[in-house]
Amino acid sequence: MSLSTASTGASPQKAAPVLNSPAKVLTASLVGTTIEFFDFYVYATAAVLVFPALFFPGADPMTALLASFATFSIAFFARPLGAVVFGHFGDRVGRKATLVAALLTMGISTVIIGLLPTYDQIGVVAPLLLALCRFGQGFGLGGEWGGAVLMATENAPEGKKNWYGMFPQLGAPAGLFLSSGLFWILLQFMPQEALLSWGWRIPFIASILLIVVGLWVRLSITETPDFQKAIDNEERVAVPVVELFRNHKVSIVLGTFVALATFVLFYICTAYLLSYNVKVVQIPFTDALAIQIWGSVVFGAFIPLAGILAERFGRRLILTLTTVLIGAFSFLVPVLMVADEMRILGFVTLGMALMGLTYGLIGTALAAPFPTRVRYTGSSITFNFAGIFGASLAPYIATWLQASYGLAYVGYYICAAAAITLICIFASARGKV
Repeated sequence: MSLSTASTGASPQKAAPVLNSPAKVLTASLVGTTIEFFDFYVYATAAVLVFPALFFPGADPMTALLASFATFSIAFFARPLGAVVFGHFGDRVGRKATLVAALLTMGISTVIIGLLPTYDQIGVVAPLLLALCRFGQGFGLGGEWGGAVLMATENAPEGKKNWYGMFPQLGAPAGLFLSSGLFWILLQFMPQEALLSWGWRIPFIASILLIVVGLWVRLSITETPDFQKAIDNEERVAVPVVELFRNHKVSIVLGTFVALATFVLFYICTAYLLSYNVKVVQIPFTDALAIQIWGSVVFGAFIPLAGILAERFGRRLILTLTTVLIGAFSFLVPVLMVADEMRILGFVTLGMALMGLTYGLIGTALAAPFPTRVRYTGSSITFNFAGIFGASLAPYIATWLQASYGLAYVGYYICAAAAITLICIFASARGKV
């Protein structure tokens, strides 16, 4: 006991918590989301290239593709459930342990997909097992994204939340780049018959290597300062989701639709466009994947720009202007999405640049309205509700609109999403988006 403590009778102060270094925080949030989105996009690519033939044979090509997209959508309906479950433990137990559990859930589901027998081997049970694993992917990702964003923003120094919150968002373009790139490499070194026979399994099984890396990084970090403060001040609530829906309903609704245009734009520029290029324009698989790889590079380049602009001009202004530009971009859909690879490349470049500007800020925007005690649950639920409304059926709806009414209606779909998002940005209180 020190002399000062002995003379005053004061109790010794608690040891200062060990703070994570910025490099460790940003690496942990980025590596985890990269792995999660790699797993997610591997499925999206396979849903276009191989699943219609392997799990839904016997139907005409369009019906098989729509059935494949239907299983793709299952994950988006599982994500809110994952957000509730993992959000509960993230707000009660801590960000770190919950992120590890979410990563394992997503990773195990992905590896099992790579081991599944096909329809020719076990019949109708095959697509049912595929749907179950897709549910597991969505359930895991439902708890991953919110925790990764909070790991970054709750460790951010004052005035740097937009910049720190941008880093986990880089996992989306990185995962898209890796998944598309791996399929592109496979197609360079094996014929399409081999890809359909066994090669498609490689990306799913290979994700186990990424999982090991992700676990190693995440197990090395400590709890976030904000959550540790909530523990010390006894601010945690027994059932976060109950308080969330009791006291933060407006924030949930507005947050869901603030992210609507982000999701619609992304899945039209990726899963739907990949299908359109291969099935309608009849671009070779490798060229279609090369276009998607380029899109992921543009996407990733504009996410840091979003963080820089938001720190200088304000997150709300940049989100508003980007949403207006997405609405304007929608009218270019029938002009650019024609049987011309250069025009399609222009469509991808513009669309993914806008995607980077909106996605780079959406994580911080969705976390901002919620207090620490329900922030994991709140940000995860709003993000994943947006996934249901904006992404789950986007490839399906766009494919149906294009086949039934023409490409202009795909553009109207994007425009409608942008209009709804803009209204909700304006309806949100300043400082809450």
